Order: sequence, then C-alpha cells, then structure tokens
Amino acid sequence: MRGDAKSMTVLSPRTAAEAVKTYAKVPTAMPFAGGTDIMVGWNLGLMNGRVVLDLSRVSEWKKITVVSDGVDVGSLVTHADIQKHPVLRKRFPLLVAACATVGAAQIQNRGTIGGNIANASPAGDTFPALAVYEATVRVVGPNGRRAIPMSEIFAGVKKTTLKPGELIEAVFLPFPDKTPTRGVFRKVGTRAAQAISKTMFAGLLWNGKNGELTGVRLAFGSLAPTVKRLHAVEGFLKGRRLNDVSISAAADLLTSDVSPIDDIRSTREYRLRVSRNLLVAFLKGEVK
Repeated sequence: MRGDAKSMTVLSPRTAAEAVKTYAKVPTAMPFAGGTDIMVGWNLGLMNGRVVLDLSRVSEWKKITVVSDGVDVGSLVTHADIQKHPVLRKRFPLLVAACATVGAAQIQNRGTIGGNIANASPAGDTFPALAVYEATVRVVGPNGRRAIPMSEIFAGVKKTTLKPGELIEAVFLPFPDKTPTRGVFRKVGTRAAQAISKTMFAGLLWNGKNGELTGVRLAFGSLAPTVKRLHAVEGFLKGRRLNDVSISAAADLLTSDVSPIDDIRSTREYRLRVSRNLLVAFLKGEVK
C-alpha cells in the first residue's frame, strides 16, 4: 500500500529555534530534510501514522558561510549547492566530487548534507571525503550546541551519536594548513552512474621537501558499518618515501584498519581486493 499524506502529521517550523522546540515537544517525530530516503518509505506506506518534522523552511540551515579557518556548510545545503560553490570547489574538491556521485541530478538537487549524515548509511557517498577533511558536525538541541568530530558521529548502521532532541545544524570543514600534494575520491559500484557503492575511497597526502610524506589521510566507505579512517596505514606512511616497498607494506596493513563486510551488493573478498588496488594506485599516483 502506498503512503497516504493524510495519514501523516507534518510539523513545519520556520526557524532553527522553533525546530528544536518542536522536536523537544514531539520527540517521536521523524526529521525530514531532503527526504530522498524517507520518500521511498512513504511510497511503501511505511510512514503512515508517523509525525514528520519538516525542516525545509529553516533558512538558517541553507547557507554556506566562509570564515577565516574554514567553511560552515548548513545542514540543509544540497549536494548540488556544494558542487557550485567556488570555495568548496577549490579547497574541498573531494567533497565536491563525492556529491557529484549521489544519485541523479534530481537527488543531488534535493538531498542535503545533513540528511546524508543523519541517515547514517554505510554507503553514504560524502562520508570518506568528510572523514579525510576532518569535518566537524555541529548539532543543536534542548541542552544547547555541541560539535561532534566526523570520526565520532556514527554509532553503527543507520545509527548516530546524536542525543534525543538534537538536530544537525551545520558541517564545519577546516582549511588544511597546507594545500595537499595529491587528493582523490573514487567510488566503485556496479555501474558508472546512479549506483550504490561497493566501496568508496578518499585520500589526501602531503609531500615534504625530501620526498617523504609529511601527512596522509585515508578513508574508506561501504567496507564496514561506518566510514573508516586508515589510522594504522597513515601512521606507517608518515615520514616515509613512497616506493614499491613502502606502498606494498602499507597495503598489507589495510586489514588492520578495516574488515570488509559481505552484503547484497558485494562480497568481502571483492571489496578487500578493490580497496587494496585503490590504495596502491593512489599512493603511486595512478588514480585521479
């Protein structure tokens, strides 16, 4: 049975303060941003009888603000808006590239960065890029505001560490101290477009004057219940020169950081092989 709009109660706050106040009064409400996933459930009749907190009128959360140390991206900013913003295109190109892989143009124009995070899918396209940019998720609730590092926002499949009554208001992207020498985002799916990923990779590295790595950030999505930074690999590579020996040793450490899952989209063995290939190709400068 398809969803019936008459069977849903829709609450539509117009300001951030009103949204928090309304959510506190009706904690069972389902927050609705772009709705690209919720509408699927609605069409299946799964939203019948639910109360929906429609956040689409909260204009404060639709802004992209450039400040001295980074960019504050409102939670209701769409994937299409991110792709168009000149500072994000220049300073955070991996996030821009990730947003360009989210569904088709219709989804990119409706889906939001905050909704993508709150949905907490293991296959969230933006998560590896947000992880290597070390983004912070800013939330607001009845007890005030707090900032949650991207590394701490997910508690599992479809689960976040948000407390009851909290809503995502923005994602803060700090400017890197130095421009990365190399950066790559790559999504691997069943087909070239409009596919849920089998694995996703984002990588940044910085070379020193003598060719050694002064910094490296690596992250994979779709391999585990949540996005994973490769801390063991990063720690091994920092201060080393990239050559066949160091790259091979780094790839061997991959399973110290991630244990790929089997699911309907792919097998553990396939994910591990492809992820290793992506990591090696990135370190060799062969993937762009």
